[in-house]
Amino acid sequence: MAAAAALDLEKLRMAGAGMALAVLTSGGDAQGMNAAVRAVTRMGIYVGAKVFLIYEGYEGLVEGGENIKRANWLSVSNIIQLGGTIIGSARCKAFTTREGRLLAAHNLVQHGITNLCVIGGDGSLTGANIFRTEWGGLLEELVKDGKITKEVAKKYCNLNIVGLVGSIDNDFCGTDMTIGTDSALHRIMEVIDAITTTAQSHQRTFVLEVMGRHCGYLALVSALASGADWLFIPESPPEDGWEDFMCERLGETRSRGSRLNIIIIAEGAIDRNGKPISSSYVKDLVVQRLGFDTRVTVLGHVQRGGTPSAFDRVLSSKMGMEAVMALLEATPDTPACVVSLSGNQSVRLPLMECVQVTKEVQKAMDEKRFEEAIQLRGRSFENNWNIYKLLAHQKTAHEKTHFSLVILNVGAPAAGMNAAVRSAVRIGISQGHMVYVANDGFEGLSKGQIRQVGWHDVAGWLGRGGSMLGTKRTLPKTCMEKIVENVRKFNIHGLLVVGGFEAYEGVLQLVEARGQYEELCIVMCVIPATISNNVPGTDFSLGCDTAVNAAMESCDRIKQSASGTKRRVFIVETMGGYCGYLSTVTGIAVGADAAYVYEDPFTIHDLKANVEHLTEKMKTDIQRGLVLRNEKCHEHYTTEFLYNLYSSEGRGIFDCRINVLGHLQQGGAPTPFDRNYGTKLGVKAMLWMSEKLQQAYRKGRVFANSADSACVIGLRKKTVAFSPVMELKKVTDFEHRLPQEQWWLNLRLMLKMLANYQISLTEYISGKMEHVTRRTLSIEKGF
Repeated sequence: MAAAAALDLEKLRMAGAGMALAVLTSGGDAQGMNAAVRAVTRMGIYVGAKVFLIYEGYEGLVEGGENIKRANWLSVSNIIQLGGTIIGSARCKAFTTREGRLLAAHNLVQHGITNLCVIGGDGSLTGANIFRTEWGGLLEELVKDGKITKEVAKKYCNLNIVGLVGSIDNDFCGTDMTIGTDSALHRIMEVIDAITTTAQSHQRTFVLEVMGRHCGYLALVSALASGADWLFIPESPPEDGWEDFMCERLGETRSRGSRLNIIIIAEGAIDRNGKPISSSYVKDLVVQRLGFDTRVTVLGHVQRGGTPSAFDRVLSSKMGMEAVMALLEATPDTPACVVSLSGNQSVRLPLMECVQVTKEVQKAMDEKRFEEAIQLRGRSFENNWNIYKLLAHQKTAHEKTHFSLVILNVGAPAAGMNAAVRSAVRIGISQGHMVYVANDGFEGLSKGQIRQVGWHDVAGWLGRGGSMLGTKRTLPKTCMEKIVENVRKFNIHGLLVVGGFEAYEGVLQLVEARGQYEELCIVMCVIPATISNNVPGTDFSLGCDTAVNAAMESCDRIKQSASGTKRRVFIVETMGGYCGYLSTVTGIAVGADAAYVYEDPFTIHDLKANVEHLTEKMKTDIQRGLVLRNEKCHEHYTTEFLYNLYSSEGRGIFDCRINVLGHLQQGGAPTPFDRNYGTKLGVKAMLWMSEKLQQAYRKGRVFANSADSACVIGLRKKTVAFSPVMELKKVTDFEHRLPQEQWWLNLRLMLKMLANYQISLTEYISGKMEHVTRRTLSIEKGF
């Protein structure tokens, strides 16, 4: 089977030999478009195709001439970190007419191009589909006008199209995330963090207007990630009389001692009658009714600007590679497709099915079917909306339960821990439980450093990095007796542990001690939070997105520092213990030449090949290299060793420098992804614990000793899953603190391919064609 698949992929690679493909960016720009252009170009060249860049979008396609240029490997060097699109984008009137499309067809045929990759929003992609359906007719017309011969028309009779959605609004149905959305959220959160400090100094209210004429995704996620007091999105206009409710709510939070209010409004916000709600109207309302010092900030095009986030760079690279594979496999019968992300897998979706559902959302909004509009946006949008409503405002619990829970942080600090604690505390309180927190992990639990917390004790925790509760690496086996004593003393029925490998290992030790101590027959849950991303039972741990972004920003600066000095190779050491996730993903995001990790064993032959590769590279225009090394990737090939090896081998060709990133990767404010992910994990974990407590409550006490009463919550492919720690024990390598199988290892192929290593495509996993219907949209999606 594997051999057959290998042959197929090698055949496919040969199939690229006679092919010509072009890539263009159209519509509004989005961060990450350059990474996509780079990946399409390099993957195309890699499979032996001729690749052309079309400048200025469809306008360049219609005008032809200098706008259509053949690309080589270096045409797309050093662009992955740039925002916008280096090949330009323009709105094009001419292409909407048949005459315009006729000119475009002629220009493509002259270059022998019959494969087109379009990166843009739904308008750009719909245009591409019209172009494809008319292709045969356009060629006939060109033959009739004597512009091309019948032979030429026959040779280029089919046009294949693949779309990549580049839109900061994330408004394209069927895709989890569109290119640019994550980066736009980064810009918004930077502004909110900056505004928060000034608002708190002056007791101010800020009305923040974000982009999204028809889609409230950016407003919704930034409200969730900042704990905004009030939110306006076009998909769900506020009830009539909202002015009174909003002012009442703002007044209430002030009277409880909050020094700031944040109101987030999407530019397309409307009321129930379809009348626009403007940010200035909201501001005047607050000033007139409450007399609060109020300011409006309209973010505008700031959201489109700046460097793409790590997520957008990796997403675009992944989608660009998959787009070329889709073009290679396309036949005249396959529908034009969009390459998308589902969980962490690439998939292909029929373009027109996505466009159809996207139009249905707008139709539902126009016809005031707002509940339906939210459902059509997909399950993750709906989840975000429901969780925002749960957490934004304190709801009094119907009745108090008999349950007490304690929340603690264990292991090294990771961004997003505080977001998880905040949402877990608030959901616990709204469920009617008694919620405690313990300082300093299991050690604090053993010393009785436990206190009860209320709803407002965790206000403002969302954007804080590190751990507000304090965290330690101590494991329970060193202080088991004392932990049991405090569990009994405080009458604790549930334990929520937010942390890394130690959190998982610690809960495992408590479960294994249940036979000895009946007090430990309680419900336990681990929320994985570590920059190393090495906790079994989840694809992503809290904090690893923030760490990758921190490492990436440092590497961007390191690369930049070499633009003046010619011929330099940087060896950068990342954290992560034995887990190579951080260095692999950072490597893809910064376009590194190699990333050494423990899971992908390397020998002196590989090191020799890498040195030779860099020596060759120095003969081109790009005269610098970047090599990442995970801190524990090899016992003997240390950072120092690599430096010495590269320095002596590169003598006279390039010089070397070392950078150890160290604890810089653990600090900083959490990224929007980590805030959002932490918030959701906190909510889901607490709801799961409440359910388990109900099940285990008999005769006035909790007794939970089944395997599924102690779990790790995590994201698996695209669903949230609870995995019993006893089952995870079987798939864990405890010596190296790693899960035995790790999904991200298949990203290493992309890293090597984009760095121009000759590798076989046998390991490549092609995306499957899936369909988009109302039913698929309602399936539980990831974050």
